[in-house]
Amino acid sequence: MNLLEIARSIGATAENVPPELEITGVAGVDQAGPTELTFLTNPKYTPAAATTKAAAVIVSPEFPANGRALLRCPNPHLGYAKALELFYTPPHYEPCVHPTAVIAESAKVGLDAHIGAYVVIDDDVEIGANCTLLPHVVIYRGAVIGNNFFAHSHAVVREFCRIGDNVILQNGVVIGADGYGFAPEGDSWHKIVQSGTTVLGNNVEVQANSCVDRATVGETRVADGVKIDNLVQVGHGSKIGENTMLCSQVGLAGSTRVGKHVMLAGQVGAAGHCTIADHAIVTAQSGVHRDVPPNAMVSGTPAIENHLWLRATAVFSKLPELAKAVRKLAKIDARRVGVRRRRCG
Repeated sequence: MNLLEIARSIGATAENVPPELEITGVAGVDQAGPTELTFLTNPKYTPAAATTKAAAVIVSPEFPANGRALLRCPNPHLGYAKALELFYTPPHYEPCVHPTAVIAESAKVGLDAHIGAYVVIDDDVEIGANCTLLPHVVIYRGAVIGNNFFAHSHAVVREFCRIGDNVILQNGVVIGADGYGFAPEGDSWHKIVQSGTTVLGNNVEVQANSCVDRATVGETRVADGVKIDNLVQVGHGSKIGENTMLCSQVGLAGSTRVGKHVMLAGQVGAAGHCTIADHAIVTAQSGVHRDVPPNAMVSGTPAIENHLWLRATAVFSKLPELAKAVRKLAKIDARRVGVRRRRCG
């Protein structure tokens, strides 16, 4: 594909681009070859723009000119995503129902559905038009699902859950499993019936092997546009606001409240009944034990303001030397006290 055509397609401004330059694909800055397009979003990799073998680089409007063919985008990451779509088309699944699929008579499935091998759709399920259920997907009874639903192999939607339009469940996702609720009974535990449900809004994606538990009472709710990475646990009764991102291995204990446009980086853990307010960022491996205010960036365990955490971690590596210096000063002070005492005596 001609590079100038790509620039028009992704809304980029071309710079130093020969009109005849043809592109065969998109690759990372270190792997791209002389007929491929690459991108830079992280300033850390700016030097790589001078050494990459790529035919052209997608960059921000502020990126310094370096004599190379550049495509300047207001949002280089988005430009890169759109460029990828020009070269890769995911598999398309034609409408059909595999003979091994089991669909209850009371279930309602919309037009143009692709139902793969060994799919099970239980009683009173409702699924909208254009759904794709790949092999071994299971939809429990009473679930209600919107249009353009795409469930990869071994995804499970439990009983009475509600799912909006344009939702994607990757392999091994479980929506609406029992919340982790047990009441002490002497030396043992009594299981608390998880009578609530799980609700997913529109345009939600849940990636591989993540779980969104049903509520004990009421509902666990994931709002429109939320993206949930692999191996994430959303505890029972939690609420997640619009367009929030939960990165890999995030764990939310029950009744956690997460606002809109929040970013929880990898391995963040939140104690139950905490609120993480709108537009907050919690950096990787942080532990949230109390409420996080709007627009805050917090880090560490327990999580504190990011700039304070950076200062603290800078000092941490120097603690042995600081401790040694303190001990030395303490000995000097002790000797001075001893001298004063002898003079007084």
